[in-house]
This record gives sequence, C-alpha cells and structure tokens, in this order.
Amino acid sequence: MTTTIFVCDTCRFSAEEKLDGDKTGGEILCAHVEHMAAANPNLAVKRQSCLMGCVRHCNIAITADDKLSYVLGEFQPDAEAAQAIVDYAILHAESETGQVPFRQWPQGVKGHFVARIPSPGDEAL
Repeated sequence: MTTTIFVCDTCRFSAEEKLDGDKTGGEILCAHVEHMAAANPNLAVKRQSCLMGCVRHCNIAITADDKLSYVLGEFQPDAEAAQAIVDYAILHAESETGQVPFRQWPQGVKGHFVARIPSPGDEAL
C-alpha cells in the first residue's frame, strides 16, 4: 500500500519570511522530499497548495488508505528535515494501521506533530 506525503507548497520559508529568493519554504522542502522519496515505490509525494497550518511553516501530511493520517509542521525547508519526513513515511507505510511506535520515530519529526486523523470506518486506535 502506498503512503502519500502531501507537502504544502505555499508555506513560508521561515516564521519571518515567505520566500527564499523566488521560492517558498514549501517549494524548497517539497523538492527535497521528492528527491529523497523517489527511490521508494511505497511512497508518493504530492504538492498541496495550503494545508491551512499557516501559524507554522513547512507543513506536511502523511496518509494512506485505511490508516491513521498525520499532519506535521514547523520544519526547516532543508534536506535534513526532508530525510526525517521520508524516514517516518517509510515506517508509516510499513505499519498495518499507520501508527508508528514513538521509539521508532526519527529524531527530526519529534515535536512536529500537529494532528492525528483516524481513517473513516476505523475503530479508535
């Protein structure tokens, strides 16, 4: 089953600045995520204009059919953050329910979780 990483491509570059040159932080982060996820057939990356987490910058969502979904935010738009996001998405893809034990979380996603969204029809996990 494919896990999809949605990356907000309209997110700010930082809390203070919208752009870095002519690109948003979301565009920069997405390019890193796309590059790092390209070799994994269980991952898809899609750009999304506005995930409505504007209080934070560089928001993403990780989702798959019949699994828990997660929204994460306040990332730096760099390769290190992208690698942590992709590493977490791989664990999500490998999980039957989408839930990944805390001890397995990459350090780079800790403290970035905004919401966990249940899959319609699933019992509470």
